[in-house]
Amino acid sequence: MRLPTAAITAGSLIGGWQVARRTGVRPLGGLVLAAGGVLAGREWLRLTSPAVTGALVATYVGAFGLSHPLAKKIGSWPSVLTVSALTAAASYAAADRRTLS
Repeated sequence: MRLPTAAITAGSLIGGWQVARRTGVRPLGGLVLAAGGVLAGREWLRLTSPAVTGALVATYVGAFGLSHPLAKKIGSWPSVLTVSALTAAASYAAADRRTLS
């Protein structure tokens, strides 16, 4: 059974943030984020084209970058949940719905 990339991306964004927050070791959170990106990226490449994969990788990395300034405006949890949901939606629309429907 295949884990949907939407779950991988949302889980690794939330999980990476929580690991960094709870341990105080930001690189450890980055490791969770990178692992999720690699896992999702491999699936995106298998399911879609290199162009779509590149766009989804950019969305994933961009979501991580966007979460920081957004957190200053709306708070940490709302920010992380927002970018995770947007990234999961993009992953589902571009890759997962083809194999999950």
